[in-house]
Amino acid sequence: MKIMDFLSPDAIVVDLKAADKKSAIVELVDVLKDAKKVKKTDEIIDVVLEREKLGSTGIGQGVAIPHGKTDALQEQVGVLGISRKGIEFNSLDGEPVHIVFLLVGPVEVAGQHLKALSRISRLFKDKFLRQAIKEAKTVDEVLKIIQQEDAY
Repeated sequence: MKIMDFLSPDAIVVDLKAADKKSAIVELVDVLKDAKKVKKTDEIIDVVLEREKLGSTGIGQGVAIPHGKTDALQEQVGVLGISRKGIEFNSLDGEPVHIVFLLVGPVEVAGQHLKALSRISRLFKDKFLRQAIKEAKTVDEVLKIIQQEDAY
């Protein structure tokens, strides 16, 4: 499974404005709506925030992977946001988050959802890749980094 299977170029934000977890999730879901990947934004926001109640998806090292499943979708979609100033995300390591990859998908494809989460998690384990994405100034730069990584 490749990241670009569920992340489209119009669902990448290189300058998130949000300062907190909920605002970041709302901002990213709005990007998915603008990219015509989702329609029922309120339902998606609720599903992701409900998942956050189980424990923060701020996995540490400046990365968060909020996610959820809903009947409102037919396929998995992702949106990647980069915050220059950092977002308070209640991360496991207590550090602010600079890279947020939100993933939502249909309820009936739990296996696919887990594979996608695993792929995203593996991607961001690489500190050089995290740094490159964090420093990227344009969507094209981010795309190039992810596409190079997807090639392996």
